[in-house]
Amino acid sequence: MLEYTKIYSKKYPDIALKVIPGHFVTPNSHINYYMDMTTMKTRQSEARAIAMAMSQSYMATTVIDTIICMDGTEVIGAYLADELSKAGILSMNRHKTIYVVTPEYDQAGQLIFRDNMLMMVNEKHVLLLLASMTTGKTVTRAIEGINYYGGHVSGVSTIFSAGTSVAGYEINALFNKSDIPDYISYSHDNCKMCQDGTKITAICNGFGYSEVKH
Repeated sequence: MLEYTKIYSKKYPDIALKVIPGHFVTPNSHINYYMDMTTMKTRQSEARAIAMAMSQSYMATTVIDTIICMDGTEVIGAYLADELSKAGILSMNRHKTIYVVTPEYDQAGQLIFRDNMLMMVNEKHVLLLLASMTTGKTVTRAIEGINYYGGHVSGVSTIFSAGTSVAGYEINALFNKSDIPDYISYSHDNCKMCQDGTKITAICNGFGYSEVKH
């Protein structure tokens, strides 16, 4: 296991993000810090604390019918649906409850919803939930997919985001670049760390990381 340090949220001091410095390769970029969100996404107490914090970004007038969970955020999504329901968030669903959905992807990374899942997206107000956003490509593809299936994006929430908006939508993030001022993301074909000969620490994606042995 790689060594990490903890960064505590300025607004929610009971929430801590594990940060690992190095040279990491993601599907969309090279980054100099990896955010290990394993326990945030799987430990009940942490997932609920994150959901409670995220729910503060949405007023009672926001309509949310479905939460689409990416990057393994299903546990957080379930707690978030509960928190939003308790806060009086409006739902147009017949049963007045929120769907919590994990999408399928094609080879290009586009979202797929089978016929039996369409009723949870088509003409629904959708909250997009992710663990992190770096380049914005994944979020942009997800928004395009939601629009394609007739959904309406009500908001985008992440634990960490390198940017403040994407595709015209504000990113509601618990942590951002102000928490990690020297965080940098490079494109695959123009990585300064590669140019400087810095060895790759690990390959990572939404499921975690695999350390590269040199």
